[in-house]
Amino acid sequence: MKRKRWAALVLSLMLLSAFGCTPPKQQGDKPTEGNKGNQFTVGMVTDTGGLNDESFNQTAWEGMKRAKRELDADIKALESKRDEDYIPNLTRFAREKRDIIWGVGFKFDKAIPEVARQFPDSQFGIVDSNLGGEIPNNVTAVTFKEEEGSFLAGVIAGLTTKTNKVGFIGGISSPLIKKFETGYRAGVYAVNPKATVQVAYAESFTDATKGRSLAQNMYNGGADIIYHASGGVGKGLFDEVKTRQKGKYWAIGVDMDQSRLAPDHTLTSMIKRVDVAVFNVTKAIKERKHEPGKEIKYGLKENGVGISENTRQHVTPEVLKRVEEYKNKIANGEIRVPATAQELTEFMR
Repeated sequence: MKRKRWAALVLSLMLLSAFGCTPPKQQGDKPTEGNKGNQFTVGMVTDTGGLNDESFNQTAWEGMKRAKRELDADIKALESKRDEDYIPNLTRFAREKRDIIWGVGFKFDKAIPEVARQFPDSQFGIVDSNLGGEIPNNVTAVTFKEEEGSFLAGVIAGLTTKTNKVGFIGGISSPLIKKFETGYRAGVYAVNPKATVQVAYAESFTDATKGRSLAQNMYNGGADIIYHASGGVGKGLFDEVKTRQKGKYWAIGVDMDQSRLAPDHTLTSMIKRVDVAVFNVTKAIKERKHEPGKEIKYGLKENGVGISENTRQHVTPEVLKRVEEYKNKIANGEIRVPATAQELTEFMR
């Protein structure tokens, strides 16, 4: 009898398969329309800095978590250990048919277009690159006017320095990171033409040891304030500044409020609201109010960049007043902040 029952069960399964019935979806697949589990799905691929980079990857993930809370989105992240992971990670999400797939960082400028062409029915977003103006129809490019927020950081540094020597540490030398440097140098010059800015690049976004070494050299050379735009490299800056005299040596953070890395030594942080941008685009796509294939820019006017709220803890009211004045002038177009070396030269004439 048992053999007959097993034979009947096997025959039933064969008949179900023959008539097109399929097994349940694997975890990670996008539910079909009308499925009880139908849910808006979002994927995010980090660059090599990882989710906990204390920088733009981490900020982008905050935008993803907001999408989970407010949009009931299913969110998932894949961390890239090396550049070669970008295409496989993006492809994995595309095959899962996620509604929007984010690549965080300008280092995705080759991977995103390639995968977007392979999956024309999927939507992609890239942070920090406009892909040279050649944006596929299924890609949204989000960029920021980092030079504007960095200008305000420069105003603070220029008015606070006691040595008239300040520093800038960049990650990988690129047009993007040059925007941070250039805006910062312009801000310092605008309020303190006598001050000099020492500049060094780590040519990495992860080498904290190199960041500490560069910071040590700058502080030993007379700089009392250092601003960084270097991802995980910046952790080395904060490690170094914590070993130095309080109230005399300062660091300026980037992308998010980094004061927790060195509470007594962080003058301010230049905030880049990647979280807001990621959430806004994601929300618009869910509500079918978004038109892809374009670049969206966030600056001071759009509240996309700025300085951290706790800046008042270490920065005087007089300096903050000057910062507000420059912020308003930039936002209303009275001051055009340079974003390239050539523009900086013209600004400083």
